[in-house]
Amino acid sequence: MTDYDTVSADVEHEEEIPEDHPRYQDLLTRHRIEQGVEKGITHLQGMHAEGRGSAFDYLLGEETIPSADEAERAAAAHLLLADRPVLSINGNVAALVPGEMVELADAVGADLEVNLFNRTPERIEAIADHLREHGAEDVKGLEADARIPNLDHQRAKVDADGIHAADVVVVPLEDGDRAEALEAMGKTEIVIDLNPLSRSPRIAEVPIVDNIIRAVPNVTGHARDLAEAEEAELRTILESFDREAALEEAERRIRDGEL
Repeated sequence: MTDYDTVSADVEHEEEIPEDHPRYQDLLTRHRIEQGVEKGITHLQGMHAEGRGSAFDYLLGEETIPSADEAERAAAAHLLLADRPVLSINGNVAALVPGEMVELADAVGADLEVNLFNRTPERIEAIADHLREHGAEDVKGLEADARIPNLDHQRAKVDADGIHAADVVVVPLEDGDRAEALEAMGKTEIVIDLNPLSRSPRIAEVPIVDNIIRAVPNVTGHARDLAEAEEAELRTILESFDREAALEEAERRIRDGEL
């Protein structure tokens, strides 16, 4: 047994996880989710969701595959062309990539909005405070003065000047029926999900099959590279992106990839 095999995910600070550990990103995500539960940001159900995602990431080789990078570039182009882009934040997203989401919002001029399945005033405030601690100046989702049509439960609550009015929405780690309801509203959806067979990425205009820890910084990097691009160049990127091919490559990688 190697020293790597004896490293525990039960650490107090993520800096204690050795970056050269072969499962570094998996240990990092587990640690951040656990910390999120302790802080009241992440619901316990989020731990189960993260476990499913971890399994798919393992099958993908725990790396950004070429089709995912193409999707991330297309996502950046959509966000730069948008009139009212919004990044939706749930508990897992807030725990895993709070600073990264703030950086993406800054890069593309998007709003951040907290939207939760298990919504309580305490969790909403905790997540908003957490995002502010990571550099966010304005966080939407506290007003919840509008609803997504044809969707029951607390997750239908959104801000009228946020997700409800958005033309492009990034919905990472999201449930399929909410993705369907947003599509019915005419939103352009960018979904980050490690399972290419789930409803959310199959509904999305841009399905990103990648670990959110890699995906969000990648989209930000592409957005910064494209910041001075002409509208015609951005639209060419969108026209050349093949969402079906991206999903097929991800599924093929999962089924046939070498572990």
